[in-house]
Amino acid sequence: VLDFEKVSDREIAGGDYERLEGVFGLRMRVVRMRLGDEAIDLTEYLVPKGRQVPVDSRSNDRWFQHIAIIVSDMDRAYARLRQFGVEHASSGPQRLPDWNPSAGGIRAFYFKDPDGHPLEILEFPEGKGDAKWHRKSDRLFLGIDHTAIVVKDTGSSLRLYRDALGMRVSGESENYGTEQEHLNNVFGARLRITSLRAGAGPGIEFLEYLAPTDGRPAPGDAQANDLASWQTRLVVKDLSIEERPLRAAGGRLVSPGRIGLEGGELGFRAGLQARDPDGHALLLIELPEPRN
Repeated sequence: VLDFEKVSDREIAGGDYERLEGVFGLRMRVVRMRLGDEAIDLTEYLVPKGRQVPVDSRSNDRWFQHIAIIVSDMDRAYARLRQFGVEHASSGPQRLPDWNPSAGGIRAFYFKDPDGHPLEILEFPEGKGDAKWHRKSDRLFLGIDHTAIVVKDTGSSLRLYRDALGMRVSGESENYGTEQEHLNNVFGARLRITSLRAGAGPGIEFLEYLAPTDGRPAPGDAQANDLASWQTRLVVKDLSIEERPLRAAGGRLVSPGRIGLEGGELGFRAGLQARDPDGHALLLIELPEPRN
């Protein structure tokens, strides 16, 4: 439906990956899918199976996370989703109002994949978004701009993502009104939105619900094999210097430190999984040394 292309399809098992993911006895099928310059890994736990996404999940629950897929034409993209019977999360595509200098003119729509993961399609107007989203293209689905996570407190999240991990704030806005309510499908939604970027790749967007404040916290016993689990992958130079700042900023380690992965089946030589103050999973990785 979304025109992603399959790059690889692997089965992964073994003690190193058990320690990395914090799941004993795992066997995973990992399929890498690419859209434009960006990619996602779809991970199926063949064993052990995790929990389903709660059927009453709402966009202001703090386990909420989505990826924003940029489209060249919202009307055509929405028609494609309807053609294939994709499940709505928004009531329909929304155009954010012009009074909002940061978001005015953006068109967006939330929907769900077959497992219940929320996804967003988004169309930037001229003058907003990265320049690459405005290049002429015959593609309908262009790539992934960012992942968005619901946070309880923006300041606490900034201490981890900005101060400890070195990301920079690239934009801020406060969104409300009927368009935002119907996008999130949360009555009375008023959000503080903070966008962050690293040196390359998609961004991370904080969604702090100023109202309503009844969003539920992520389960304290959430596991990587639960279907509600996402992992945001961040490339670092040296994992050994990241542990202390992560802990000091309210992060919780899932892996027992840096895990070396000799085979590198997933494209990185070492990894460390952690959870942020709201329970969102981060996978910090070291890439292989470049070959001479």
